[in-house]
Amino acid sequence: MLELNRITAGYDRRAPVVRDVTLTVAPGEAVGLLGPSGCGKSTLARVAALLHRPEGGHVVVDGETVTGWRHRAPRALRTAFGVVFQQPRLSADPRLSLADLVAEPLRATGRKDSAPERVAELADRVGLSEELLRRRPHEVSDGQLQRACLARALALRPRWLICDEMTAMLDASTTAALVAVVERYRAETGAGLLAVSHDRVLLERWCDRTVRWRELTATAVA
Repeated sequence: MLELNRITAGYDRRAPVVRDVTLTVAPGEAVGLLGPSGCGKSTLARVAALLHRPEGGHVVVDGETVTGWRHRAPRALRTAFGVVFQQPRLSADPRLSLADLVAEPLRATGRKDSAPERVAELADRVGLSEELLRRRPHEVSDGQLQRACLARALALRPRWLICDEMTAMLDASTTAALVAVVERYRAETGAGLLAVSHDRVLLERWCDRTVRWRELTATAVA
């Protein structure tokens, strides 16, 4: 279970963008988080992925209360999450080829020897050719780069996926392809998913249940 309990978070202690919000995702469950731009849902997603320390509340992952964030979180917890962000060009090192981008988590966790085989497997899964893998981010489209970013998120076989507006910059066909990749992975592994978006139709078609941001904040106020 991924549990976000009474989370308060932001970037200015005097004006948090998330206030006293509780949300849970069960193993194997796909939960959509729906809300307008700027409401705080991406901040909550970063807290869920252990990338942003909340000012209040706590996160529990598979029964373990999180006490460290980002690189201070235990490796077993950090590697339990795969994250895909809205803007792939901001989350990709422009100096790396797409193959090296996908292999980043493997090399960072001492699995360099297994990287070529795993990268090839993931490239086939997300629809990247060998020729595209040799290119750098500026040499590919947003959709091709986001495919590589999704492959990177899956590299360590995470138990939890956080997709923060993953498809917001993509056309309909690429959106459908990447959602299908995520769903195939979930069906094979039982991974849980938190999908953040402002697209109600997408979330209602994709997820087991959709939570509206106003419902979370209304509950917190009540």
